[in-house]
Amino acid sequence: MTYTQKYLQKCLELIQTVSEQENEILTVAKWFSKTILSGRMVHVFGSGHSRIMVEEMWPRYGSFPGFNPIVELSLTFHNLVVGANGQRQAMFLENVPGLAAQILRNFDLSEMDSALIISSSGCNVVPIEMAELFQKKGIKTVGLYSKKHSEGSTSKRANGKKLHDFCDLMLDSGAPLGDAMIEIENLETPVSPGSTVGSCMIINSIKAELANLLTEAGQPPKVLTGATIIGAEKAAALFQSAYDEHAHRLAKLYENVGKGTR
Repeated sequence: MTYTQKYLQKCLELIQTVSEQENEILTVAKWFSKTILSGRMVHVFGSGHSRIMVEEMWPRYGSFPGFNPIVELSLTFHNLVVGANGQRQAMFLENVPGLAAQILRNFDLSEMDSALIISSSGCNVVPIEMAELFQKKGIKTVGLYSKKHSEGSTSKRANGKKLHDFCDLMLDSGAPLGDAMIEIENLETPVSPGSTVGSCMIINSIKAELANLLTEAGQPPKVLTGATIIGAEKAAALFQSAYDEHAHRLAKLYENVGKGTR
């Protein structure tokens, strides 16, 4: 068996793990549909490489408005690796207590909102504090992690609590402890992570179920769609309409920021 075949075999196991969570995925889709149908937004946050899942949810082709992608460049700007804005700084900052509160201070949160926090280990401080703050606001909060990786990891938070301690429901990408899935002969450490594959399957399963619920409720989503499918004119119109809807929803998150806090 080649290493390609071994990796794809592992991915089949990830599919099985995701399929076993269908009921949980349906529950999450219902929570998110209530938020979007009420005119509010689902807050989506991930630091480090978990940013990939935030952008997989929205905005991209095959996705639709209703999500507030919270991406902090200081926590996710990886391509420079070293030097100014390097990876060392990003990994340090995602474990600074209080940063999550500063991020969320920018938004007027509501109990009608919901949230999705992605963290493979579920052990870094900022994602944990994000979930904690959302729950304190009465917001339905979903965590997406790698269960085995989280169970075998130590929380960076002083009291030892992890992401799952502050979420109403957890979804598991199925990735193993350490994330990397392939052992190479004569190589001491494994390669080829699995959390992105498993997590993206969960993201898009939620998206599909959610699109169905919104359509059944008489509010079909404005899906970003390629011109090769619906023609250039209609694709451009959908693009503009979807982004306008995003702007209008986002405006509600800024409308009352700071009122009553001075």
